[in-house]
Amino acid sequence: MSERPLTMATDARRAPRHEHSQFGLLKERRFAPFFWTQFLGALNDNVFKVGFTSLVTYETAQFSGVDAKTAAFLISAIFILPFVLFSATSGQIADKYDKATLTRFVKTFEIAVMLVGAAGFALHHAVLLYLCTFLMGVHSTLFGPVKYAYLPQHLDQRELVGGNGLVEMGTFVAILIGTIVGGVAAAFATHGALVLAVVCVAVACAGRAISSAVPATPAPQPDLRINWNPVTETLRNLALARENRTVFLSLLGISWLWFVGATFLTSFFSFAKDVLSANPDVVTVLLATFSLGIGGGSLLCERLSNRRVEVGLVPLGSIGMSVFAIDLYFASHALPSAGHLLDVAQFLSRPAHWRILADLFLLAMFGGFYSVPLYALIQSRSQPTRRARIIAANNILNALFMVVSALMAIALTSLGVRIPGIFLTTALLNAVVAIYIYSLVPEFLLRFVAWVLVHTFYRIRLVHAERIPETGPAVLVCNHVSYVDALVIMAGSPRPIRFVMDHRIFETPFAGWVFRHAKAIPIAPTHENAALLERAYDACAEALAQGDLVCIFPEGKLTATGEINAFRHGVTRIVERTPVPVIPMALRGLWGSVFSRHADARWPRPLRKGMTSRLSLAVGEPMEPSAATPEALQTIVTGLRGPRK
Repeated sequence: MSERPLTMATDARRAPRHEHSQFGLLKERRFAPFFWTQFLGALNDNVFKVGFTSLVTYETAQFSGVDAKTAAFLISAIFILPFVLFSATSGQIADKYDKATLTRFVKTFEIAVMLVGAAGFALHHAVLLYLCTFLMGVHSTLFGPVKYAYLPQHLDQRELVGGNGLVEMGTFVAILIGTIVGGVAAAFATHGALVLAVVCVAVACAGRAISSAVPATPAPQPDLRINWNPVTETLRNLALARENRTVFLSLLGISWLWFVGATFLTSFFSFAKDVLSANPDVVTVLLATFSLGIGGGSLLCERLSNRRVEVGLVPLGSIGMSVFAIDLYFASHALPSAGHLLDVAQFLSRPAHWRILADLFLLAMFGGFYSVPLYALIQSRSQPTRRARIIAANNILNALFMVVSALMAIALTSLGVRIPGIFLTTALLNAVVAIYIYSLVPEFLLRFVAWVLVHTFYRIRLVHAERIPETGPAVLVCNHVSYVDALVIMAGSPRPIRFVMDHRIFETPFAGWVFRHAKAIPIAPTHENAALLERAYDACAEALAQGDLVCIFPEGKLTATGEINAFRHGVTRIVERTPVPVIPMALRGLWGSVFSRHADARWPRPLRKGMTSRLSLAVGEPMEPSAATPEALQTIVTGLRGPRK
């Protein structure tokens, strides 16, 4: 009984749906109640935290024993401490129980927590408010694995990026609205704390009401025995995450984003007061700009990725984050003092401040490019029965990175480093971390190069790309026109590919390093290196046995005339050892570009041609391995290519 609903949910997720804009999901019950429930949860988090932070920053005298300079960082650290303590347990709970039931339980718990917070606001009691901050962290810790493990059970593969984009956008719009509401409520002359108390309880009640409509989401592992020891289970969850190297490094990448984001978001109050000489209303402008940026970037991911999990956007995001964070330092580290706290109109009247807002918006937008593909990759490549625990491992790492972020900011502040200096330090660290991660996972870098190639030099049109299987082994066969064929095919594929490539490519320093780390398979003709040829066939068999896609160019060399050379028997050898479907493909439009061996492929005219060229990748019907002879494949590939080279 427990397995049947899961199978049905999984099949529904994989079944093709009518393609529509990601906003169409907001009209469907499988997504909308969940979206608005998590939206209100994020909203309440920020109403409370911003209201509390604003009060202790600008009205410190009302709260005894509170240091205004470090209060924001302390609140952040307390909020994320439960992620370290309880994420391992919450991941198990999310794998064991129905996620709709858990959602309603969490929202009921939120009401109780906000009653504690309301008492803290009413009494101006810092201890109660810090306790509420901790309990809100517990609330978010419980909901985190539910939130991200819910989506893959209700969305199919081509909806996953759009759904994650909406969730990320919704989260940061909630941050924006929560910031505005929290700041405005805290600013009420004598009753700000009471207004905050009422708002927080009301939002919690609204979230609980909407959660009643979240559809049933069967537990993927209802027989799971929960280990209540947080230490051993945390280590176990991290070990589960490490089993898939790409997933684990993606978790580290997301955690680093939270390090960067936490550093900026928790600095805004001090940044506004001490650097910009601005009042609390300007903090709202800063947070609004940041929220709109990351929300816009998250929504753009679906369009930029062509509804696929496109990890090529991740390096683009990290580059943009560092560039605009560095510029933010130069834009803000030497601003003249106004002599008084500027209001919003005065702040916006100064041209220098518009550069700061532009940097914040673009930094956040590139953060959206960075985060959404990583979340979608983790969801799509994690085993369904342990997905929530992988998300819990992500939350543990996020919390640790955010704690380190808070400690770094406190340490730098105590050493006399001002907020712009903290921004610059974070930007430089981001560049170092990005280079390190991409050196460990060249798939990100390769997909980035492929994405740039087909969005600058070319415009690629995919013909029947759905014939490339999303799961399971297959051999892809394609004509060989240019030096960038592998990158173009990679850009058109929904999943990683193991390319069989000429062994001489591996002798070049950079390309060799990249393709070795991307698990490309070197091959040589028998007369050059018979042993290497046999090792190549062994590697192909191993890759197919693991369920990978293997792509081979059976011509064995680039075309020198634009015509397709005779296909060799390598494909036959591969499928004789491992009978899997063979998928013929054809590239057209690359001949004559600077990347081909065309006689006139010289700079700069072919570059101009390349910048405006449209190319196509046509995918044929999968063939039985017994029918995939070199002659049959060459005939099909020639037909797919047509007259255009």
